Amino acid sequence: MIKRIVTIIVIIPVAIVLIALAVANRGFVPFTLDPFNPGNPGLTLSLPLFVYLFLALLLGVLIGSAATWLRQGRYRKRARMNADEARTLREEAARAKPPVPSTPSRALSEPAN
Repeated sequence: MIKRIVTIIVIIPVAIVLIALAVANRGFVPFTLDPFNPGNPGLTLSLPLFVYLFLALLLGVLIGSAATWLRQGRYRKRARMNADEARTLREEAARAKPPVPSTPSRALSEPAN
């Protein structure tokens, strides 16, 4: 239910804005990699403006994701260490448990007089 609400409130309006942006900016724009000779056709790429905008957006998402992943590395390491420690402690506790009798003794099961 929450996913559907998030989809309706956030993702659909963003998609509509991106589609409108793409339709409004479909004119070809040259992108030159040579700052000293901008007329060099070998280092000039001509694509619609919305392609450059989407590529910039994608690059920003990838860089942000990588930065977040790198910053959270210490927390993932700590979680792995805690999981290993918990597993070790569970194994030790299982080995140290006293055996449980399979049948109760007769003295405990008889009513007291």
